[in-house]
Order: sequence, then C-alpha cells, then structure tokens
Amino acid sequence: MVFRRFMNTPAGLLLSKSGLNGRRTARIGAALLLAGVLVACQGDEFSAGPNKAQLPVSASIKRKMNDLNMSSSSPIMIRIFKEESALEVWKQTRTGKYQLLDEFEICKWSGELGPKFKEGDRQAPEGFYEITPALMNPNSSYHLAFNLGYPNSYDRAHGRTGSHLMVHGACSSRGCYAMTDEQVQDIYALARDSFKGGQRSFQVQAFPFRMTPENMARHRDSEHMEFWQMLKTGYDHFEVTQTPPQISVCEKKYVFDATTLVEGVPFRASAKCPDYQVSPGIASAVASKQRRDNEKYQQLAARFDAREERQKRWEERSNRLAEVIGGGDGDTNPNVATAEAAAAEAQPVETATATADAPAGAAPAAQPRPGSAVETAFAPQDQSGGSSVGSFFKRWVPFGPKASEAADGVGPIETEVVPETKPN
Repeated sequence: MVFRRFMNTPAGLLLSKSGLNGRRTARIGAALLLAGVLVACQGDEFSAGPNKAQLPVSASIKRKMNDLNMSSSSPIMIRIFKEESALEVWKQTRTGKYQLLDEFEICKWSGELGPKFKEGDRQAPEGFYEITPALMNPNSSYHLAFNLGYPNSYDRAHGRTGSHLMVHGACSSRGCYAMTDEQVQDIYALARDSFKGGQRSFQVQAFPFRMTPENMARHRDSEHMEFWQMLKTGYDHFEVTQTPPQISVCEKKYVFDATTLVEGVPFRASAKCPDYQVSPGIASAVASKQRRDNEKYQQLAARFDAREERQKRWEERSNRLAEVIGGGDGDTNPNVATAEAAAAEAQPVETATATADAPAGAAPAAQPRPGSAVETAFAPQDQSGGSSVGSFFKRWVPFGPKASEAADGVGPIETEVVPETKPN
C-alpha cells in the first residue's frame, strides 16, 4: 500500500512514464522510501530541543525550591549513603543555611561497605570530594555524569589508585554511583545551575551508611571502623552547622573547618599538621553531639554484644543436646550427665543492670566493648522453668520403653479401690 501511494506521487509517475521495467521501478522506489525514513529519524533527533546537558530541572524540583526559599542558582552539596542506597542533594536557602532539597535512590553501586583501595577493585569510593566544572561530563556515554575526582589528596597520601569514578546515569556501575537517566538529569542540572550562580565547586560526601550511633554500633567489628569514625567527624560538622565543612588533609587524615594559626602555612596531606584551630562554637557543638552519640553507642554495643553471646551459648547447648539425641540410648546413655552439666554451665546469666564501665565522651574505637555486666532489656527470656536434659526429654520425647515411667518421675499407680459413684 505504501508503494502504491508512492507511485501516485509525481516522482512515482515520472518513474512509470520513463519506460523502466517493473522490477527496477520497485527497487528505486524502495530505496527512496528508505532514504526518507532515515532522514526522518535524523530530523527527529536533531529537532528534539535543547541539548540534554542544558535541559532545566524538572517541575517537581522547581516547586520544592520555591517552597524552601531557594534560588535556582544557589550552591549545592551532595551526600551519598551506600547501605541505604541514597543520594541527597542539599541546597543553600536564602538564609545561608543548607536544607535537604531531594533524596534520590541510587540505582546501583558496586563493591561493598568500605573505601576504594586500588584500580580495578570495583569499589565505590568513600570520603570527601570537591567537584569543579572541569569534572562535569555533558557527553557521557551514560547519559550525563560528573567525576568524583578520585583519588583526592587523602587517597593519594594512602597510595590508593583508581580513575573515572563517576556519578552517572544508565543504571550501570563498575566502581561508580549509578542513577537512572531521569535522576541524573536533575542532579546534573542542579550542579550546572549552581556553577552559573558562582559556586566554584560543590562537595560530595560519600559515606558507608548514615553515621548514627545505631549504625556505628552494628558495624563496630568492621576493619574500617577507624576510617569511618574520621568520616563521622565531618558528618557531625555538617549536622551541627548545616553548611559544608572546609576539608583539609594532613598527617594522612581529614581535618574539618580548620584554620592555620600562622597565615600562609598550608595543610599538606602527608606532612605534620600545622598549628590550627576550629571555631570554638563549632568545636563545642560537635563535641556535645559526639558525647551524646557515644553514650548511645556504648549502650547499643553492650546490647548487641549480649545478644551475640546469648546466641553463641544457645547454639553450643543445642549442639550438645543434638549429640545426646543422636546417641539413641535415652536416659541410659552415659553422656546424658555430661551433657546436663555442660548445658547448665552454658545457661546464660541474665542481668537487669546496664554497663557502667565505659566513660562518657570517649571515642568508640578506643573503648573495649563491655564484658559480662550488660543491659539485656531486649533479650528473650527463658520460660522453660528448667534447663536439664531430662526435662528436655520429658517434654519433647514422650516415647520409648520408659515413657510412661518418666513423666514427673512417678511410676504407674495401682489400686483395687473402686471410687464411689458421684451423686447426680
């Protein structure tokens, strides 16, 4: 039908009058149709409007900026949380403080919790990174992207290697933080507009998880805990000031909101830290927050330790009882007495008192975890009324040659007395 329509056009009529045979006419017509289709595809692509890197932010983001009293070109800051798969965009309001503008769900990130160490480990970085206009990539193969600038001065001081670590679209990650194309379109536009407004760089803070006492306590046994405690200090600076902290590196560690006492003396990543100070107001607020967090951390760590210890004892006791059951000799098994003693010894001792040994204000990593005096408010209580192996068999193994004699330790009762008939 398409070909018939083509033959009714002037070009088709011309071909039919030229004396060409039918087969040749059909080939020429098909070629012209294909050329028309290709031109139409190209025309659609190039007439789609502005370049993707110049598209404005979405209508929903615009509404949020208006509601939060934010200029479209005010500075931004980004926080990333691996465990929660969350990317937050914070933006400066007209008051000068930053507020959370939007939270995006990270589509994919690779590796596991912890920093990136070397090229090819497919690990997404953790730390503090400054994104300049030169790190923005409007021509990315992953829709739009910006480079994190890994390795930064801290990473280089520790000999860490890697390249092309991005926040980008296409939902595909090999060491990057991948978003959907729609998400990265807004994130890219917000960054681009902040540069237009005069922001020279914006900060990306990449964390393993939200740096709360609960999460720190859950991960207290991680080999990365010392590194994470350092990151938490920067996290706390932003939490109490609601402005991105100034990042410096010296003695191979991050330093936050620090000003050197001697003008012109720089911070050098691998060199000794120069004399510096942190604003007393900021230092006091951060120290107060960390004291509160540390007290909660100690309580939670004690509960988690107690829970793990109870679980370990229960597993040991269960294994010993399983060995007894597997013997198949019932109460005559000589291992029963040994198992009873072992089970009694493994019985957890519950206490209602919380640990009081950990001094308040101490850094979590410097504190040994509490011993036996721990709070067990959330521990499941043993309602069995006893823990002996004999009781276990009486309740759960009501069979065998001695089942009728084992109940409550009382044998069968024999009597010749016939009870009187009860009155009606």
